[in-house]
Amino acid sequence: MTRQISIAPCKIIHMTNSGDLRVSSRGQMSLPSAARHRWGLDVGGDIGFIDMGEVIVIVPGGIHPLRSALLASVTDDDWNDVRSGLGDAELANE
Repeated sequence: MTRQISIAPCKIIHMTNSGDLRVSSRGQMSLPSAARHRWGLDVGGDIGFIDMGEVIVIVPGGIHPLRSALLASVTDDDWNDVRSGLGDAELANE
C-alpha cells in the first residue's frame, strides 16, 4: 500500500546569492556582508544549522525558532499517522 504524506505548503524563493565559504581549521567561517545585512546580523547574532547528511542548512535566528515553527506546522493528524506507522503496522512497532 502506498501512502502519500501531506506536507505543509512552503514558499519557494529565488536564491538571490550563493557562493562558497571557507571554514578555518578552528571551524570558523564568514558570511558575506549582503547575507549578514539581509538577515539582520550586521553586528553579529545567532544562526542555527541543520545537518541533513549531504547538505547543511543555515538559518538566521538560531535553531530553536525554526524547530518551534516546524513543530507548530505538524497537525495532530500528522502525528497520529506517524505513530500508527503511516498505514504500515510493522513500521508502527519499530
